[in-house]
Amino acid sequence: MTQTENRLAVLLRARYPYIYIDTYEEMRVVDSILRINREYAWPAADGERHLDRLIYTWSLTDGMRCLNADKKELPGHSAGGAPGTEALRALEYISKDKEDAVYILKDFHVFMQDRRFAAETVRKLRDLMQQLRTSMYAKNVIFVSPVLAIPEEMQKEITVFDFPLPAEDEILEIFRAVIRENQIRCDVTAEDLREIARSALGMTALEAENAFCRAIVQQGSVSMEILSTIYEEKKQSIRKNGLLEYVDSSLSVADVGGLDVLKQWLSKRRNSWCQDAALYRLPAPKGVLITGVPGCGKSLVAKTMSASWGLPLIQLDMGRIYSGLVGSSEENMRRAIQTAESMAPCVLWVDEIEKGLAGTGTSNDGGTSTRVFGTLLTWMQEKTATVFILATANDISALKPELLRKGRFDEIFFVDLPTKMEREEIFRLHIEKRMCDALSGLSRDSRFYSQLADWTEGFVGAELEAIVVSALFEAYAEKRRVTLDDFRHAVDDTVPLSKTQSEQILMLREWAKNRAVSATSANYRRDGEQSQSAGRILHL
Repeated sequence: MTQTENRLAVLLRARYPYIYIDTYEEMRVVDSILRINREYAWPAADGERHLDRLIYTWSLTDGMRCLNADKKELPGHSAGGAPGTEALRALEYISKDKEDAVYILKDFHVFMQDRRFAAETVRKLRDLMQQLRTSMYAKNVIFVSPVLAIPEEMQKEITVFDFPLPAEDEILEIFRAVIRENQIRCDVTAEDLREIARSALGMTALEAENAFCRAIVQQGSVSMEILSTIYEEKKQSIRKNGLLEYVDSSLSVADVGGLDVLKQWLSKRRNSWCQDAALYRLPAPKGVLITGVPGCGKSLVAKTMSASWGLPLIQLDMGRIYSGLVGSSEENMRRAIQTAESMAPCVLWVDEIEKGLAGTGTSNDGGTSTRVFGTLLTWMQEKTATVFILATANDISALKPELLRKGRFDEIFFVDLPTKMEREEIFRLHIEKRMCDALSGLSRDSRFYSQLADWTEGFVGAELEAIVVSALFEAYAEKRRVTLDDFRHAVDDTVPLSKTQSEQILMLREWAKNRAVSATSANYRRDGEQSQSAGRILHL
C-alpha cells in the first residue's frame, strides 16, 4: 500500500462519514479502496483486524453495484426515473443498508450543485450524516469527481482528501505491466527503465499507459528512443489541463547576452536537487523573482535555464487560474500545484506574476484573488517537491510584500537596460544567429559592434533584435547585401522604451536599489557607465 492509501485507510477506519476525492482517476481510486479493504490491518486484542467491508460504487448510469460480493443492487438511470430521484434513491439505500460498507458515489457533485436537485439532495445528505455517525454499522460515503464542488451547507461535514497523480514507482509498475502483457523486447537497464517511467510523471495512470503503448508500438521495442514519444504525450496531457503549458526550449545560456551574475547564480545551483547535494546538507532551491525593464531578457532566461538544467519547463498562466464559478479559482490553483509537483524536478515559470495577482487585497472579486494568492504563498513556503519557481515581473510595486520576503524566493534579481558591453554581445548573438550571404559583406570586428552599441544607448534587448531584423528587411527589399547604413536607419527610426517610459524605469531603479540584486556585474560596465544602474552587486 502507498502512503496515500494508508492515509485514506485511517479515515475509513475512523468512520469519517463523507470523504470527497477530486480526481479524474475513478478506476485508480476504486482499485486503491479495494486494496485497502484487503491489505490494511491493525493490531487488536483478539489478533490482527482488517476493514473487511463491502465496497459499492454508484453512478447515474450504472446504479449501485457491489464489487466484492453478490448483492442485490440498484439499477441505473436507464431503468427510468428522474436523475434527482435516482440520487435520492442511492442515499436511501445507504441509509437502510445494514452492513459495514464503503459507498463510492461517482460524479455526485452534479446533484449537490444543480439547483434542480440541490435542495433535496443536500438535506438528505445532512440527515444521512447523523445516521452514519451513530449507526452500529461502519459506513463511509466517498464522493469521486473531477470537480470539487461542495455546498456551503456541507463544508463542515465533508472531508476533502488529496489523491495525487501516480508516483514514480506506480508509473514504473504500469510500464512493466505494459511490457509483460505485450511481450515486448526490453533493451534497456533497470535504471533506464526507471528514467523512462520518470519521464511520465505528471500524467494520470491511463495517460501514462497510453503513452507507453504508443511509444512501444512506434519503436517496436523498449529503448531510450521512446522518451520523445512520451514527452509528446506529456505535452498533450498538460495542455488538456488548461492551466499549465509545457514549453519547449532548445536555447542555451550562450543565447543570453550579458546578465552574468544571474547566469552564474543559476549555474551554481544546477543539480542541487540530486543525491550528491545531500552530502552538503543543501535544500533544493526554491526559486527566483526576476524584475526589471521590459524587453531585457527576463523570459529568455527562463527558457534557457530549464534547458541548461535539463529540467522540463512548465508555464503557469495566472489568467487561466481565474474562472467564473465561486471556489473554482482556488481549486484551479491547487490542481496546477498538484500537477507541477507530480512532475518534479521541474521549473515552474510564472510570467508577469504581478498581472495575475493584481486584484489581491481588493473587494472587486469577492476575495477570490486573495484566496488564490494565499494558496500560492503557503505552497511556496512549505513545498517539499523540487519545483523551482522562476517568476518574472515588470511592475514590482504591484506585488505584495509577503511575496517578496525571504523564504518565498531565494533571490530577487533586477535586470536593467543593457550596458554597452552587453549591447555588443546581444548584437553579436542576433547577427550570428541570422548569418547569411546578405550579412557576409559586413566587417564584423570589434569596432563594428562597438559602433552599433554606441548608437543604441538606452535600447533594450528586444529593440536591438528588432534593429537587426529591420536592417535585413531593408536589404531584402532591394535584393542586396546589408550595409552599416541599414543599421543606422533602423536605429534612427526606433524610439526606445527608455524614452517612452523613462519615468517608470526611474521608479523601477529606485525600488531596486537596496531590495534586489543586479543581474549584471561591474565587469560589464566601462568607465562608470550606467552609474544609475540599480541593484546590489553579488560577489560570485
